[in-house]
Amino acid sequence: MTDLSRALRDFVLLFERMEAPYVVMGGLAVRVHGIPRPTHDVDFTLAIDRSRLPELYRAVAALGYSVPEEYLSRWVDQVAGMPIVKFRLYVEGRGIDLDVFLAESTFQQQVLARRRHECIDDFAAWIVSAEDLILLKLLAGRPRDIADVGDIIFVQGRLDQEYMRHWAEQLGISPQLERVLAESPQI
Repeated sequence: MTDLSRALRDFVLLFERMEAPYVVMGGLAVRVHGIPRPTHDVDFTLAIDRSRLPELYRAVAALGYSVPEEYLSRWVDQVAGMPIVKFRLYVEGRGIDLDVFLAESTFQQQVLARRRHECIDDFAAWIVSAEDLILLKLLAGRPRDIADVGDIIFVQGRLDQEYMRHWAEQLGISPQLERVLAESPQI
């Protein structure tokens, strides 16, 4: 088992023990919906009340992952307007990052409602839908994310464009979505 697979398994089993709905996103989800590529972190969306964050932090630390001091003081970071807490596993001098977005928006609740149970690295977990992964990648907007979107569209072919357009409008990323849809003739 790779260190990344171990981290995925550790957190999925932890979230399930805590009975906290989650979904795997990022590069690991791209392996399911697009063209597999290397990734060095694990990204989740997690439905957990902020009052339970100390419980989460204790459980994460008990598994051997580092929890930054800032989070212990109840601070929560923001990425693309979404709250996030970050953890790290150190293995032989290198780190594996685990980014956990807190599902506090209507969109994130929809992401959880549309999740699919799939296998990643021979382990079953809840994975973001292809449409939601595209929207999340467009929100991030980095060159690697845009390339992932093209790969997902290429592999998936037919997607729920009405759903994506609705949420792209809500998220303020309609021009980005229309651009990638226009560049993908197979849709």
